[in-house]
Amino acid sequence: MVVSELDPDWGDGTRCVHAGESAPSRGAPLTPGPVFAAPYHLGPEPAADSSPDPATGADFYGRAGNPTWRVLESAIGDLDGGECVLFPSGMAAISALLRDAAARGGLVIPSDGYYATRSFAAAELSSRGVSVREVATTGPWTEEVFRGAALVLLETPSNPGLEVCDIAELSASAHAAGAMVAVDNTTASPLGQRPLELGADIVVASDAKALTGHSDLVLGHISTRDAGLAQRLRDARTLSGAIAGPFESWLAHRSLSTLDLRLARQAENAAALATALLDHPSVRNLRWPGLASDPAHALARRQMRRFGGVLRFELADAAAFDRFVAASRLVVEATSFGGVHSTVDRRARWGDQVPPGFVRFSAGCEDPADLVADVLAALAA
Repeated sequence: MVVSELDPDWGDGTRCVHAGESAPSRGAPLTPGPVFAAPYHLGPEPAADSSPDPATGADFYGRAGNPTWRVLESAIGDLDGGECVLFPSGMAAISALLRDAAARGGLVIPSDGYYATRSFAAAELSSRGVSVREVATTGPWTEEVFRGAALVLLETPSNPGLEVCDIAELSASAHAAGAMVAVDNTTASPLGQRPLELGADIVVASDAKALTGHSDLVLGHISTRDAGLAQRLRDARTLSGAIAGPFESWLAHRSLSTLDLRLARQAENAAALATALLDHPSVRNLRWPGLASDPAHALARRQMRRFGGVLRFELADAAAFDRFVAASRLVVEATSFGGVHSTVDRRARWGDQVPPGFVRFSAGCEDPADLVADVLAALAA
């Protein structure tokens, strides 16, 4: 039997190690392995008035349910503070959420958040008559923004700009207008921020980033305290076939146990880099919410539990970025973030409305002194 709740008094490291664990049983492995199955044994046919739904009965087919999913969902849900529904990617999770909300009204999405969210909304929703408003993370958040909206999607800290908005305040405004609030928590992770405790209705995230943290998985999830919404999303997942593989789910659960350790080192590295680069002559417009001088620091400090390993800054141009990457021995160019390796991504190449030399830097788990020395040497070169 999967443990349904963790002790609320446990620290982050303990919660990560024990999330999703089964009750101890003599002779059983310490951690559950992946379950590979397409069909399951059906057994006797249920009564006419019963449901074959795997949430209330036995598994019957791999598209509808898998024990390995449920272990990971239990673990992530415990960390988020809600009921988790697993998806094969972050975009699968976001698209399922936006489709569900679009059936009931308009949408508000970040104009400065992840570009693929805007692309999906334009191609799949706006083109079919759904009202989609784009608003910057820092607003302005006027009454008109919320009017007629079924869902307000926030992204804080935003990707890639690391802007921050007040989850509690905006949730109250959205609820007053009859809208639900979802927070893309990818950048913060469940250890860095708990939107459901701040008044949001939904958490959505790409788990390819810090949650799994080894640059080898693509997964996503939605967590909510609304049981009806969770069931609608689970039904939509079954019907659409947007399901995660059991092996990937097992690897994700295994990776989750080191989340606290990885995030601590990544944040330590981000802090060291931000301090070293703050007044560097080759660097402009450096942002990291953990810096006391950052415009978002006061708000981030109120609602975030830790500041994470992602920072951003600008180099002179694309050529300067290329020279920096070529000179570095530890930092490689790659999209995505949150892995154990330090990476950089020049976001203008993907169409983000940022300067050509804009850099999203994902601090990995290298030794801080080695990483800072390497970055400074690469900039000097």
